[in-house]
Amino acid sequence: MEFQQRGLGVRRRVRAVAGVVSGGLLAMSLATVSGCSTETAADERPGGTARGSAVTVLHRAADVLVRSGSSRVRTTMETATGGTRVSIRGSGAYDFEKRRGRLRLLLPRDAMGAAEHAPITELLASGALFMRNRGAGIPRDKWVRVDTTDIPDGNLVTGGATDPLTAAELLRGVRKASLVGEEGLDGDLVRHYRGITDIGRAARLASEGARGSLVAAARGFGESAVTFDAYLDGLGRLREVRHRFTVTSRTDGQEATAGPDATRRRGAVGVASTTELYDFGAPAVVELPKPTDIYTGKVGSPQK
Repeated sequence: MEFQQRGLGVRRRVRAVAGVVSGGLLAMSLATVSGCSTETAADERPGGTARGSAVTVLHRAADVLVRSGSSRVRTTMETATGGTRVSIRGSGAYDFEKRRGRLRLLLPRDAMGAAEHAPITELLASGALFMRNRGAGIPRDKWVRVDTTDIPDGNLVTGGATDPLTAAELLRGVRKASLVGEEGLDGDLVRHYRGITDIGRAARLASEGARGSLVAAARGFGESAVTFDAYLDGLGRLREVRHRFTVTSRTDGQEATAGPDATRRRGAVGVASTTELYDFGAPAVVELPKPTDIYTGKVGSPQK
């Protein structure tokens, strides 16, 4: 059998279109994601040989991860601005049973309004994001807590990395998918699926820990179709997923928001979020900050 080998150290191209980097880690302008198909497609091998239901396999991806326990994680959030590709890369570990993770994010030059910025540590939990070394006048020993159910995109892109389990939960909303083929990934044979998922449907079907954030995202994105590529191994474990979010931006340089302000939005912004999972069973010890360690002052924009 011939298949394409992909793995550690291999540079992969992620499609990105014009975007805006401002405020926060990656303050994308949030608006509608257009185009949603309600058709459920059968999983087919190249050449037309049927092989089960891709939609069913992808719907189960989050549950399989929970049963898998934990893994190491790599993330990439990529867009382009002014013809320059901008990437935020992260690495860490995630406990799928406890729904907690820890990531160390490396920001690109100028993304925080300065030539260089130290790595940011993020702790991921149900309905919450904790950030340390956030900048903007916040003490280095303090954490900033963000309620992800209050963010218009449910923290799918704003934090600079999509929560790994939420990325899998998004696949519960898959309406259309097909099997592209089989490939090698980090020495293992994986199946490559491609399709369209719906944030609103995923929110309705999500587990309790993910529902609040996805409900917020469904409201913030309006029409909520998201294209994706997902790679699952022989045990049904999600090894990599790439979501391509389409949002809009305002021409005045300010952030766009969902709702009545929609008439002032201009321009499409493409954001590609890639989550890679490997080394299943690796320890993922994540201790959330104590209340006394959480910054309670005003959080300003890093660019001001």
